[in-house]
Amino acid sequence: MRLDKYLKVSRLIKRRTVANEACDAGRVMINDKVAKASAEVKVGDVITISFGNKDVKAEVLSVSETVRKEEAKELFKYL
Repeated sequence: MRLDKYLKVSRLIKRRTVANEACDAGRVMINDKVAKASAEVKVGDVITISFGNKDVKAEVLSVSETVRKEEAKELFKYL
C-alpha cells in the first residue's frame, strides 16, 4: 500500500493530501530513510513522522485498504 494512503487509513494523519505534503517536505521516514508518498508500506516497517519539534514513531502491524475508525489503532503500535 502507498505510504500516503496508509497514513490516512491508519489515521496517523487525518487527510491524504496532508500526508502527501508531509512526505514531499521530507518529514516522513520509513526505517530511518526519507520516504516519498508513493513508497510501499509493509508489515514490520517503522514509520517516523516529524510534527514540529516532536517525532512520532509507529510500527506497522497490518496493512488494510479500508478499516473502521475504531479498528484503525490495530494497524500500528507506537514505539
